[in-house]
Amino acid sequence: MFIKLLAVFILVPIVEIYVLLSVGNLIGLIPTILLVLATGIAGAYLARTQGMALLAKIQQEIAAGRVPTEELLDGAMVLAGGLLLLTPGFCTDLTGFLLLAPFSRVILKNWLKIILERMAANGQMRIYRR
Repeated sequence: MFIKLLAVFILVPIVEIYVLLSVGNLIGLIPTILLVLATGIAGAYLARTQGMALLAKIQQEIAAGRVPTEELLDGAMVLAGGLLLLTPGFCTDLTGFLLLAPFSRVILKNWLKIILERMAANGQMRIYRR
């Protein structure tokens, strides 16, 4: 696991720098900087609005006496998407927008549920209940 995380923390910045330099060569320095700033601002706005809507759904589920499992997965994805959008770079921005957009989040959430269920079935993840 450590090796995978190390690879991600090394490869992602290298890819981001390459893409930023390529876009900078294509459209120029100032437009590239403005584009990175615009995606950061748009990401913060989207994360805020999606997060508030999700918080309302979580409160409705709790008020109805249900455990908000779907909403908590959505919340984790919105948080991750917001963080990725605040990170400068186009690849992280694309991933962040995919995590924030409700239509793509449904697909990603179903995929994530399959992975989590598989991990729980294989004993790679333990769920403790009190």
